[in-house]
Amino acid sequence: MPAKPSPPPFFPDPSNLRAILAYWIRLRRVEKGWSQERLALECELDRTYVSAVERLRWNVSLSNIERLARALEVPVWSLLKPPDQESVV
Repeated sequence: MPAKPSPPPFFPDPSNLRAILAYWIRLRRVEKGWSQERLALECELDRTYVSAVERLRWNVSLSNIERLARALEVPVWSLLKPPDQESVV
């Protein structure tokens, strides 16, 4: 049985857009109970790509941000907005 996905282990630096994107992708993915592989399938992307995005290894194109947001069922802008520490678990 695969390990249960865990929420992001860090709170992103509000000036680092890649960290903010990685934070939201992982948080929303975990809220859905999805593995990186499941998210990748939903987006028609490679699992290693999703992993690299969550680990801040890739710059992501706008079209791929749109794909991720669509799969996660959230507005695109919400993946790029710095989280408010008081409102995030």
